[in-house]
Amino acid sequence: MIGAASEDIMGNQPFADDRIRVFASASSWIEGAAIDQLKLASTRRGAVALAGMPDLHPGHKGPVGCALLTEGVVHPDIIGTDIGCGMTMWRLGGHVRKLRVDRAVKALECLDEDWTEVAEARGRAAGLEGLDDYLHALGTVGGGNHFVELQAVDKVVDPVLADGIRAGDLYLLVHSGSRALGPAIYERHACGVVGLDLDKGGTEYIADHDAAVAFASLNRNLLAERASDLLGMEGTPWLDVPHNHVEVQGNLVLHRKGAAPSDRGIVPVPGSRGAMTYLVDPVPGVEGALYSIAHGAGRKRDRASMVARVKSSTKEWKERPNPVGNRVICADRKLEAEESPEAYKDIRRVVADLEEHGMAKVAAIMRPVVTFKTTGRRHDD
Repeated sequence: MIGAASEDIMGNQPFADDRIRVFASASSWIEGAAIDQLKLASTRRGAVALAGMPDLHPGHKGPVGCALLTEGVVHPDIIGTDIGCGMTMWRLGGHVRKLRVDRAVKALECLDEDWTEVAEARGRAAGLEGLDDYLHALGTVGGGNHFVELQAVDKVVDPVLADGIRAGDLYLLVHSGSRALGPAIYERHACGVVGLDLDKGGTEYIADHDAAVAFASLNRNLLAERASDLLGMEGTPWLDVPHNHVEVQGNLVLHRKGAAPSDRGIVPVPGSRGAMTYLVDPVPGVEGALYSIAHGAGRKRDRASMVARVKSSTKEWKERPNPVGNRVICADRKLEAEESPEAYKDIRRVVADLEEHGMAKVAAIMRPVVTFKTTGRRHDD
């Protein structure tokens, strides 16, 4: 539920600062700390407007699940280290009725095999000049909440919006970013909360940022290509949607931190690894939303508290079935605890908020079948 610190933002009681909007209902789970961070972000140099999505939650440097519009200033720490992080979806030439799940699990476990030489060759072929030190990580998942997930269409909600999407069809959803490149760029342009003037350092950051966004997109698509090959299915690129990036138009800078663009067509909005993914058709012109929508469920509990919860009842947690029958490949027990379904908000509530605010319409609902995170045999560090 919304905490006391945020009670003034809902319904007919907006922030005293009319530059701030939060698109969530009174029944949504939004921590007061996230609202405090949103208010603090409004004091940034150049701040023009802020939009909080229904998946809003506290982050290290500021709120996650928000968009910040500034004039003449870019704030690298709002975007953080994982520049270009986002979601990619590929269509697969297969149907869930014919899927052998055990075989799919074994196939996707091979994503942790060493393919450094291929990664470097693909990076050079893509023209990622000057990034030789990072090319080895292309086509690798990384840690945190990143994953490669085999999904099946569970339900077509709107046949018109879901053009070409059929119940039972298989898709790949990939969530990853710029790997070690993003942190290196962030460190190079570190400037604290003061930000960078576009004409004094900001231009250099934007150039490096754009390179990281391109790197992240290639990384996701190589992951999808690898996964489809391992599964023995023909894969076709479909969507690529960043949610951790900036867009510059003239002197205006739109920062999206855990927020997807609403002006690029269909967007995947995933829940936890134990919940459905919603494919939504965004409505780009919603007042105050800054051409952005939610990028997922958003965290309900932080990582440290999730590890403590699992340790206090290890046997109980091990015996719990996945809520939607998904098979999760994750040999890192700490990461498994941090990413438990209970760590995330109810994706149904998040999507309902998007619909109630006129921000998106649901096209289809996807069910996770196999999620790859790590086998513990990584070769990408």
